[in-house]
Amino acid sequence: MISTDFDTIAAISTPLGEGGIGIIRISGPHSISIASKIFKSPKGIDLYSVKSHTIKYGFIIDPEKSEKIDEVLLTIMRAPHTYTKEDVIEINCHGGYVILNRILNLVIKYGARLAEPGEFTKRAFLNGRIDLSQAESVIDLIKAKTEEAQRIAMEHLSGKLSEKINSLRDLLTRVCAHVEAYIDFPEEEIDGLTESEIEREIMKINSEIKELIEGYEEGKIYREGLKVSIVGKPNVGKSSLLNALSMKDRAIVTEIPGTTRDIIEEYINIKGLPLKIIDTAGIRHSHDIVEAEGIKRSLKAIEEAELVLFLLDMSREIDSLDEEIMEKLGEKRIILVLNKKDIKRKDFKIPGKIQGIPSVEISALKGEGIDDLRELIFNTFISGRYSKEGVIVTKLRHKVALENAYEALNNALNSFKKGEPLEITAMFLREGLSFLGQIIGIVTTEDILNLIFSEFCIGK
Repeated sequence: MISTDFDTIAAISTPLGEGGIGIIRISGPHSISIASKIFKSPKGIDLYSVKSHTIKYGFIIDPEKSEKIDEVLLTIMRAPHTYTKEDVIEINCHGGYVILNRILNLVIKYGARLAEPGEFTKRAFLNGRIDLSQAESVIDLIKAKTEEAQRIAMEHLSGKLSEKINSLRDLLTRVCAHVEAYIDFPEEEIDGLTESEIEREIMKINSEIKELIEGYEEGKIYREGLKVSIVGKPNVGKSSLLNALSMKDRAIVTEIPGTTRDIIEEYINIKGLPLKIIDTAGIRHSHDIVEAEGIKRSLKAIEEAELVLFLLDMSREIDSLDEEIMEKLGEKRIILVLNKKDIKRKDFKIPGKIQGIPSVEISALKGEGIDDLRELIFNTFISGRYSKEGVIVTKLRHKVALENAYEALNNALNSFKKGEPLEITAMFLREGLSFLGQIIGIVTTEDILNLIFSEFCIGK
């Protein structure tokens, strides 16, 4: 059993560094007591008598030295109408490193302890304000790299995934209840689901679970982004392509082969899809130690990439080095980017070895064909099957739980069809319920919670 008998925690909730405003958050049964010891209002306000969700002006004082630390706005939020469902105090002070740490140290000195990563959100879950999938979406919302990723995270935080899982659990609970009724009252005529209806219901639930599983690959991309490497021999236009895709002069472009000697990274957004684009050093045989190291890193970037943009120069003939690079790409997902269409050779043709790979003609230097390339990248990974009205799974933990539930229901269906004892069917149905419950935190352990909330920053 997970304990919900909490002490009082505190943390700096704004990023480290200098800023106009910094926030220290306190949550727990002694929040108001601690704040009253270090906060002084010019009007002598008693914090215990202040209404909930009220902001008060005053100063943070070091009681032992009678020293003013900072001029602040203090917000009082009383349980249960707070993020954690506990009494919460937020101190808005000036955002300097020294000021924030002095105030935090005072808060800890007078009764709080430093919060662990994600502990405020963990308490919101344990106190029943949000379920586990909603709690996980908080970190996704913070880390969202595009508006589409933010929209999906906000939908999960609002409970859209939870509603879907709860709906499936309700349907499965109904089936389970009918099966167990036949077990408990085998001689009675039960006005419930027939055998064929039980089969149909299990198949219907599993069909919806399968659809959620199939959506994971796209959901994962929106959440985590794609690693994309731009690959080719020197002077085919890799740096120009990076600049065109990012719409910045991010990489140096010259006519000198081997200008790029290290990998250059840039994040871009294609229709809500976050991409980490890596411009690699031109791959060739080099005796230059620095360039050779850059080529080594390029090959490593290819290994880690989920998509390779393989550039060919249409103003020159395809040579053995182009073909050698192609062989190094192995089974990677590739888009053939045919560059320099503005000066393309009339006799240029794609070798038979690499025909059939999705391709697009561009001029990276002039920006021609870049929109076509963006569209091709997007369509390579996003089917459009999962609309904005649907629910999309973005976390591996959820996918694994769904796969386990799917397998359990398949076992239940097979057992039921074979005419095995109904106790076996019921056991598999209850397993399915348990796996679905793991997603929203109905079934969980302290170890799982610690793993999930370890991703959070301190103060959230």
